[in-house]
Amino acid sequence: MTTEQIPTQNLDTADLLDLIEQSLSRRDLAAASATLSPVPTWQIVQVLERLNPKDCAVMYRLLPKQQAVEAFEALSPELQGELVRSLQDAEIAALFAEMDPDDRVWLLDELPASVAPRLLRGLAPRERDLTASVLGYSQDSIGRRMSPEYVTTHPDLTSAETLRRMRARLADAETIYTLPVTDHARRVVGVVSLRDLLTADDDALVESLMQDAHTVPADSGAEAAARDCTDLGLLAVPVVDSEHRLVGIFTIDDAARILKREESEDAARQGGAEPLTRPYLSTPIRRIVRSRVVWLLVLAVGATLTVKVLSVFEATLEQLTVLALFVPLLIGTGGNTGNQAATTVTRALALGEVRPRDMVRVLTRELRVGLSLGVLLGLLGFGITALIYDWQIGLVIGCTLIAVCSVAATIGGIMPLVARTIRVDPAVFSNPFITTFVDATGLVIYFVIAKAILGI
Repeated sequence: MTTEQIPTQNLDTADLLDLIEQSLSRRDLAAASATLSPVPTWQIVQVLERLNPKDCAVMYRLLPKQQAVEAFEALSPELQGELVRSLQDAEIAALFAEMDPDDRVWLLDELPASVAPRLLRGLAPRERDLTASVLGYSQDSIGRRMSPEYVTTHPDLTSAETLRRMRARLADAETIYTLPVTDHARRVVGVVSLRDLLTADDDALVESLMQDAHTVPADSGAEAAARDCTDLGLLAVPVVDSEHRLVGIFTIDDAARILKREESEDAARQGGAEPLTRPYLSTPIRRIVRSRVVWLLVLAVGATLTVKVLSVFEATLEQLTVLALFVPLLIGTGGNTGNQAATTVTRALALGEVRPRDMVRVLTRELRVGLSLGVLLGLLGFGITALIYDWQIGLVIGCTLIAVCSVAATIGGIMPLVARTIRVDPAVFSNPFITTFVDATGLVIYFVIAKAILGI
């Protein structure tokens, strides 16, 4: 059986993508539509993500209406924004009206500011008010990512009454698996799960079924709230205002979405690049270049510091050229040590294990770690170098490794904390800057030790 004869819903995404790209290259839109329509929504999303922006818009228009709505909601906000720019106003308005308020805000954050008022004006009054309530919070807060559509119950209601309230809101509620319990002033006093409601007697009061609620203030950071939600294994978390009144609900799927986005950004920035908003193979070359070139320019400028250090110690190198052979080893070891420390502390910051106020503790801890690593590597370096050259050269290499590892680990450990203190992304401050800094200081340490031991 050929690939074309296999039902498309049985193909993996890569084969499906090949078929669609072949159909589009032949301008056979009917074949492309017939290939994509039978497959499940999650796979449609994967295909759309991997197509270039122009072909993505073409394929999206070929989808049946319901599939198009479901696929659009499952796309990342960045890709939604790309798609919106290629659709007609009527198509955009229809999609926008179908979205949940919190998902609308994700999309609006990716669109030009001039587009938002036009889209909001096209909504029904109730939907416009719900969306505006979420837009009122700052962009990095959990209030910006919560849903204002939720079902509540009260302590004095029975399980049967609560289930009736829930059924009346099934169409628009963000979640029904965890219900906030509020008093008559809308303050959160607990939560009750759908499982407990279904297994309880009809006349059982919610007060006897509810549990203590873990709530988050609406103005708290989105990433921290998302991590709390996943760490505690909660399906949903009530979001409250300064007076502990319920203003929204934050669900586990939104938490996973936020953490995936943050971790992608951190991974890219630790490598000295900006994160890509779509899969690698479908990202235009110019966008990949743009994501990398800024940091390369910054690091290139920083590398001139290393060149300057070498020029200062040029006379030292001329007297004993063997020293030049160990420069790559020493600056490479220092850079790797610093990056290891920075990565470890950046992750600890993200998990809430350390805070900027722990800077002294982190400094002393990383100094001890760096010193221990330096001693181990220094003894090894001394032994090998002393055998190949002489004991004095071995002593220079050994002492330099001890000093460089100690400095690199200390600087690498505190840089993310300094970044958090001055409200800069720790991932940006970490590896690229640490590598440049440690290269320059490592060379200075190396040549100072060499001059002291060798007397040159």
